[in-house]
Amino acid sequence: MDAVDRGAASVVPIRPGNQPDEACVDRAVILLIAQVFDAVVGDPPALWRRLPHPVALVGRMIGWLDRRWNRENDTPSRRRDMGIAAVVVLLVAAVGVGALVVGVLDRLGLLGAFLEAAIVGVLLAQRSLHDHVTAVADAFLADGLTGARRAVAAIVGRDPGALNEESVCRAAIESTAENFSDGVVAPALWFLVGGLPGLFAYKVLNTADSMIGHRTDRHRHFGWATARLDDLANWVPARVAALLTIAAAWTLADGEPGAAWRSVRRDADQHRSVNAGWPEAAFAGALGLRLAGPRQYHGALVEDAWMGDGRADATPEDIRRGLALFMRSCGALAVLAAVIAALG
Repeated sequence: MDAVDRGAASVVPIRPGNQPDEACVDRAVILLIAQVFDAVVGDPPALWRRLPHPVALVGRMIGWLDRRWNRENDTPSRRRDMGIAAVVVLLVAAVGVGALVVGVLDRLGLLGAFLEAAIVGVLLAQRSLHDHVTAVADAFLADGLTGARRAVAAIVGRDPGALNEESVCRAAIESTAENFSDGVVAPALWFLVGGLPGLFAYKVLNTADSMIGHRTDRHRHFGWATARLDDLANWVPARVAALLTIAAAWTLADGEPGAAWRSVRRDADQHRSVNAGWPEAAFAGALGLRLAGPRQYHGALVEDAWMGDGRADATPEDIRRGLALFMRSCGALAVLAAVIAALG
């Protein structure tokens, strides 16, 4: 990824009181603050019981468009056209809201910079992902396989009842890898490139893909544009995520960066997803595991290539190793942001 030019970056002037100051906080510095904010604060349940989460609001809008514009009696081409219109509406709204928020924050000086960092932190998934995956590992200790199946069902779409212990553990690690890419790296990169408008547009698109970007009878045509745009939006982040994971593997006591590199080069393009194979292959190689492979979604067997050439019998301890790799990969992202800030 090219370093973001300081002049091109969204900046928030620091204005102590009413006195302008030449110093400014650019996006890379704000991203660093946001990562710390997310790691420390995360998504406080008490807050979101009182206020609607931004992603939940976006989900309601997507659901409304799906109900109103995705009519079952329309022709496939009509449904595809309406899906294109829906994603355009969503993206224009996201960019517009982002621009309005930036306009307000620009007037608040240093306070605006910290508020921007808080907004970015809310839209990163570092802490949330860590907590959800930790819950799977903890469930093995507290409730055995039954509890772990319940916990993993919150983060994967496959049928938990069909998963044995090894499959649950692999699913948790695969989710960690994939969500590091599209829940942490992608939002961060889109913020660096496009500021809050870019970040908002990405989050709206990614949320829409999770809701309507499926090859089901209902969404095969209506969600076509959303799925294709989401693939495009995640193309660079997925590959950056793989590189960050390989770098992070050097800091893991039993990490295997060489195997991670080989796995990415050999296996990433074999995955059924154009993007998910990159972080999954990197995690598989770094942890000495085999990930992905054939698995069941909604009662149907989905064939997929294996990532990595390690052992397939993942354990709850491997989940914790995966979390350690994830945390170090987030740290590698922070180092990247710091380098961009320094070069700016």
